[in-house]
Amino acid sequence: MIRKLGFLIAVMSAVASMASPAWSGTASGAISGYVRDATGAPQMGAAVEILGSATLAMKVFTDDRGFYSVASLLPGTYSVKVSAPSFLPSLREKIGVRAGAKLIVNITLTTLFEAIQLVPLRTAADDDDWKWTLRSVANRPILRVLPDGTTVVAQTGESPADHDLKGTLTFLAGSPGQGFGSPADMNAGFVVERSLLSSGTLRLNGNVGYGTDGQIVPAAVLRTTYTSRFNGVFEPSLAITALRLNSPDLNTMPGATLQALSVTSADRIVIGDRLEMKLGSELQTIQFMGRVNAFKPFGSADFHLTPNTVLEYQYASSIPAMGLGDRSSDDRLESASSDLSETAPRMSITGFTPAVERAHHQEVSISQRIGKNNVQVAFYSDSIIDPVLTGVGELTAESGEVLPDVYSGTFSYQGNDFATRGMRVVLQRKLYSDLTATLDYAYGGVLDLSRPDVQLQDARDWIHAEQRQSVAAKFSGTLPKAKTRWIASYRYTGGHTLTPVDLFNTSAGHSDPYLNLFVRQPIPASFLAGHMEILMDLRNLLAQGYVPVMGRDGRTLYLVQSARSVRGGVAFSF
Repeated sequence: MIRKLGFLIAVMSAVASMASPAWSGTASGAISGYVRDATGAPQMGAAVEILGSATLAMKVFTDDRGFYSVASLLPGTYSVKVSAPSFLPSLREKIGVRAGAKLIVNITLTTLFEAIQLVPLRTAADDDDWKWTLRSVANRPILRVLPDGTTVVAQTGESPADHDLKGTLTFLAGSPGQGFGSPADMNAGFVVERSLLSSGTLRLNGNVGYGTDGQIVPAAVLRTTYTSRFNGVFEPSLAITALRLNSPDLNTMPGATLQALSVTSADRIVIGDRLEMKLGSELQTIQFMGRVNAFKPFGSADFHLTPNTVLEYQYASSIPAMGLGDRSSDDRLESASSDLSETAPRMSITGFTPAVERAHHQEVSISQRIGKNNVQVAFYSDSIIDPVLTGVGELTAESGEVLPDVYSGTFSYQGNDFATRGMRVVLQRKLYSDLTATLDYAYGGVLDLSRPDVQLQDARDWIHAEQRQSVAAKFSGTLPKAKTRWIASYRYTGGHTLTPVDLFNTSAGHSDPYLNLFVRQPIPASFLAGHMEILMDLRNLLAQGYVPVMGRDGRTLYLVQSARSVRGGVAFSF
């Protein structure tokens, strides 16, 4: 019996000795990283919990460097939850651990005041107008192999400035004067953005305008957008926008307010490291002297031939709002507020019959980076039905031919349909780290008034499509000590043109017609939790390009590419 028991123990010991190396040879994973606050200071004693279906919850604490490490993790999907006194809890989900992988997951903790901090307004210095790299690459894991052969997955895409909750708040005075649908002369805009789970973002933004006339009901726009990201390849988004504009004439058209509801769906798809596509459409229903529906598809495809060469195709069915956030990243008040003209349908009227502007734009461009220079050559084809022209002068809607704007002293006038083909050449050079110069040349069709000083009701008979050339120069930069950000541009077009050349230009060379100046000045404010900025936006400062026409009462009116306007405001952070 004793011999049998000894033999059994010997066999079990041999099996254990053979199984032990095999078990130790099974590569387990690990998660480690640093916990810091928004300023980058390490947080000692923060509680880090590793939650997953492959193992029981594990809890560790950070050391004096803010470092934590959890080893011996079975392959699977985990979540990392971090909590510390005086900070909001932080959660990173869907962290995949493979056999032998060591993941580096750095966590940034935020306080309540930092979580509601206002998002800085962007300018050309913050973004690259020339999209040389695919945006999703910055959010992909980076694979590394250590000298001992161990695979390390470093999670990227998080910076100290990243928060779950972001917001902006601005107050603006002055209307840009873009005809019916222009923002109010005084308005307040807001943006609130909240991260949901680990791959979604919910964004609520809007604008509420108000005037001095108590009879005018405030115009407003409200938009809700949800964006999600899947594996760095798909980024679908859905936006719902509700809009209300005042009647163009309270006496002639009482109660004729414009109301619109639109649903926009889009998806950004990244295929490998070469191709990025954006596809989407907007379905809009408009209530204004009747009901009309509009369907506006859009899309683009960027093919990266080399790291310095991008071939792009674009399709659009609506003209981008001039000087607003729909264009290049340096545009005026893109993140300061949601201007009403950004989402308002472009409406005109003839014989009291309303019409919605419809457009089709196709463009092929190739961009090349050569040292400090960026060059783009583009060819486009446009077709515009019921184009909306901008006029300057005090008018009523009694003639049934114009839609006045109640705030800016401008009006919308319907032009003739036209189609054109053209080309664009853009050259941009970074002169200094805080100074960039851009030149833009465009050739294409415009609407031209061949006989000025005609009656406004007869002007449509003299408006024809003509080929014109346009040249623009733009400088943008930052004053180092004062931190003043500024953009100055001048665009000239020959002839009595009523529309700009290259209406759909969204490149780095885009600028409004004639002389424009935009200034953004930070103001020290020790009594605020964040910062404060003053905004100034001047368009067509010299009032150029005004084409005279005659009104019914003999007064001189003008049709313009861009009306002179002065806008200013202040942005707060809390």
